[in-house]
Amino acid sequence: MSRPRKMLSEWDAPYIQSLVKRVETQSKPTLANWCVSYCETHILPIYEKNRPDDARPRNALIAAHEWLDGKIKLPQAKAAILECHAAARELETNPTGQASARAIGQCASTVHSASHCLGLACYGALAVAYDKLGVSAPWAQLEACAAEECGRMEAALRAIAVENEPNPAKFTWQCKR
Repeated sequence: MSRPRKMLSEWDAPYIQSLVKRVETQSKPTLANWCVSYCETHILPIYEKNRPDDARPRNALIAAHEWLDGKIKLPQAKAAILECHAAARELETNPTGQASARAIGQCASTVHSASHCLGLACYGALAVAYDKLGVSAPWAQLEACAAEECGRMEAALRAIAVENEPNPAKFTWQCKR
């Protein structure tokens, strides 16, 4: 059996490209609100099922909300986000928990850089697939499940998207070939 993948990494996959096209039309605050809210609803429960006594990912999402609401400064948010990333590093033997923690950390990091929102798809969709199918499921099944989740993510963004957004975030994608 091969090692479980840590993330979806096929940049040219139709489900990633469709999401990227939608992401590129929105502002950083819209993207941050979208992916943080999506994580709270769909990804955090996966993490908490794997690590019920670890509040670091929840705290990162709270900090992202507080930054978006102007209640804290970016250094305070970043401290909580870095703790979430530390939680992910501790889960090397738990691919589902690790993918969910990475998704949450990346989504919370969207308050710093809009491009981090893609972590929702790359890590979060895989966390959902691992949670539903198990890490030993064939890759084709996991990817199909993750692709469906990416579709739900895109629908959630579409539901809050600002039509003709006057200030879309600027992107220089580092993951392109």
